[in-house]
Amino acid sequence: MRDVTNGHHPDLGAALEHLLSSGGKRVRPAVALLSGAMLGAEVEKTISLAASIELLHTATLVHDDLIDGAFLRRGIPTLNAQWTPGATVLTGDFIFACAAKLAAKTDSVELMYLFAETLATIVNGEIIQMFQREDAGFYEAYLERIYAKTGSLFVLATTAPAILSPIRDTTYEASKRFGYGIGMAFQIIDDVLDFTGEQSSVGKPVANDLRQGLITLPTIYYREINPDDPNLDQILCGKNINNQELNQLVSEILESGAIEKATNKAQEFVDDALDALNELPPTPERQALENLSMYIIDRHL
Repeated sequence: MRDVTNGHHPDLGAALEHLLSSGGKRVRPAVALLSGAMLGAEVEKTISLAASIELLHTATLVHDDLIDGAFLRRGIPTLNAQWTPGATVLTGDFIFACAAKLAAKTDSVELMYLFAETLATIVNGEIIQMFQREDAGFYEAYLERIYAKTGSLFVLATTAPAILSPIRDTTYEASKRFGYGIGMAFQIIDDVLDFTGEQSSVGKPVANDLRQGLITLPTIYYREINPDDPNLDQILCGKNINNQELNQLVSEILESGAIEKATNKAQEFVDDALDALNELPPTPERQALENLSMYIIDRHL
């Protein structure tokens, strides 16, 4: 990932170094590397693929932070906290280009098509999030949104290695189902941690999505239990409520059982993913992917 910036403006290299050094669990490239090894894909091509996926993810975060006006991520200043909006956008674009360059090293037109399709899905999901409000009746819309935001990149991390595999025809669909399940679960748990994580760990206020008017699964489930909550009604209508009312709403969501219900839904996605994983070759890498699936449910920020 660092090598791909060679020969370009030094500030771009410095920006990428800042981003790559800021932490992160590297779950997506780990999934790609393990999937490639499990399916017998060529090692060097799998490494290029994994690096391209992590850079694609990094580029989306650069643009997300700018759109959201976020100045911290994982407790570290974001790029847009230090650079102008224009420079931040261009840096994100540069990282997208680097990601595509690495993906092209796999020499697979089919994989490059999937890469481009995933990027289009992510961007479309962001547009939908910007212009569409959801309430308790829009559960399917929520699933569509988190697939675009997170699930699609996990699907890329599992299906692209299958494309590079000599046993592609017998493994592609199971690999896709596995990626979908863990990707959806990953985002649901992220939405749970948005309520239950410590601000010092998250690097942003607890229940930050709700504060921005974004309705996630815990809030959807809470709405099913309390359809007439006036504070939530105000948020759903795009209106602001004061901090005391918002903190009260967050407390009520935490005490309602909605968090537990959302966690159980994430577990259902992981269970389905593990069923799909069992159809794939029984290797040490498959065991590692099973362990990673359990980590997705049990992780903490």
